[in-house]
Amino acid sequence: MIDNAEALAPVHERSPARPVYRVNEAGIAADRRRGGEIRTLLSPRNAGSVSGFMGVARLQPGEQIAEHYHPYSEEFLYVVSGEISAELDGTPHAMRGGQGLMIPPNVRHRLVNVADRSAFLVFHLGPLAPRPELGHVDTETDGGPGTPAAAAAAERA
Repeated sequence: MIDNAEALAPVHERSPARPVYRVNEAGIAADRRRGGEIRTLLSPRNAGSVSGFMGVARLQPGEQIAEHYHPYSEEFLYVVSGEISAELDGTPHAMRGGQGLMIPPNVRHRLVNVADRSAFLVFHLGPLAPRPELGHVDTETDGGPGTPAAAAAAERA
């Protein structure tokens, strides 16, 4: 037991130089390069975060986020609504609203909307890679089915 507990500083204390940062999803442009509609809400670029970043994704029926992996980060995924298949190293895992999943570093993963309604997901990755370009590795060059690259390829065929 500690006799002088009041003298101890809090374990986590926010520096006055690091303000609280709040963002509205509607103010963040969607990234559709890998499929679906992905918005990185809080990151080192906009919020000055030092431990990771978080965002949201929307997938329409049949859409997917192309297979990729993160060499340095765990990805925490929460399905707010809808139904998806989270394919981890080729093995599908059915998920629905109210369920969460932790994807370890270096695990290839693809997220596919398998239902007839949209899916809404929240994700967080951490820790950060040493440099941003090292944090995400695409494993599908065409983006996979249900992505903009695949739709463009189908139109050309």
